[in-house]
Amino acid sequence: MKENLAVATLAPTFMTPNKVKGYSVDEVEKRLDAQNPIEGVEKQDLPTPALLLDLNRLENNLATMNEYAKSQSVNLRPHAKTHKCAEIAHRQIAMGALGVCTATIYEAEQMDKAGIGGILITSELVGPNKIGRLVRLTKKRPDTMAVVDSAEHATQLSEAAGTAKVDLNVLIDIDPVGRRTGVAPGETAVELAKTIDRMQNLKFCGVHGYSGASSHVVGFDARKKHSIQYMTPVIESFRKMQRDGLPAEIMSGTSTGTYNIDPALGMTELQVGSYVFMDIDYRIIGGNGENTELYEDFQQSLTVLATVISQNYSDRATLDSGLKAFATDRDFGPEVVGYRGVKYRFGGDEHGILTLDEPDPAVNLGDKVELVVPHCDPNVNLYDRMYCTRGNKVVDVWKVIGRGHG
Repeated sequence: MKENLAVATLAPTFMTPNKVKGYSVDEVEKRLDAQNPIEGVEKQDLPTPALLLDLNRLENNLATMNEYAKSQSVNLRPHAKTHKCAEIAHRQIAMGALGVCTATIYEAEQMDKAGIGGILITSELVGPNKIGRLVRLTKKRPDTMAVVDSAEHATQLSEAAGTAKVDLNVLIDIDPVGRRTGVAPGETAVELAKTIDRMQNLKFCGVHGYSGASSHVVGFDARKKHSIQYMTPVIESFRKMQRDGLPAEIMSGTSTGTYNIDPALGMTELQVGSYVFMDIDYRIIGGNGENTELYEDFQQSLTVLATVISQNYSDRATLDSGLKAFATDRDFGPEVVGYRGVKYRFGGDEHGILTLDEPDPAVNLGDKVELVVPHCDPNVNLYDRMYCTRGNKVVDVWKVIGRGHG
């Protein structure tokens, strides 16, 4: 991986401590919520670490994906597990998305509270607690959908739905390759679909199939080959269901990494999620354009803002943003924006270490530094809010909803 990949896509932002307001979280939100907020709330004024969202880049990403989906005559049902943010979901739907996907019942409930419908929950909801909540949500929003991968689970759903006098919409979850959830493609999946179609109070709607293993295959040609290999049996199962007269209308799946591959295979809707933010993990998979080494179809809109809190050595500086500020599920860490000769490594729960090799520009005590996150989904889950920016100005605060487990 090249040094400072983030530099290629994010212009540097240099902030000086002149006229610093030093607002607390509550003060920032109060000022931004006011009818006529006091001018001058900037990145420099924010408590750190802080999650930043560049609205210009976000809007570009939304438009790019929306235009592509229209060009392919495929629907969008973006995955909200990435952003967990009602404001982003509303913007996606306003641009034509059918609704959103969620990974958990709690995320679905929070999206519902925010006025978001058309929810597809992409993980099996098993057990009295989750099934009961699915029933309640479906009573309120009849277009809610869930996934199932066994006759035993389907029977539980049917019995609960019958008791509540509600019909539950379900998709067969077919496993392309991950062996995480899902039934095997082929006759096993088709027979399960027939079984479900005969059950009372269940409405069979189609297939959910997500090849997560394909999404981060490095190199576009290799990624395309991988997705075709593993998604083709899933889509053939969907078509077999249709030929057998089953009401299979939806073929839902696809990641940001395969958004420009899977529509040609026969998807009816895309569950893309990370395209709204992007991260290092996606950036290094390579693209299909002139730059085959880096994936640049969408812009890096999400960063973490940190402060240099110690700078007593010529070859290093310390930030106030460590393990608690960044998701640590990848083999690489964050990347510093706008500097050359500067690399980040974790220095503990609250600290990050910048290693300095003739840094340009110089790194000084008190500097605010932005870093691109390694993996956007779990990184968002670490924060209660994201500060929305245009240039150096903070223009809004959006809450992160559905965090953790509920």
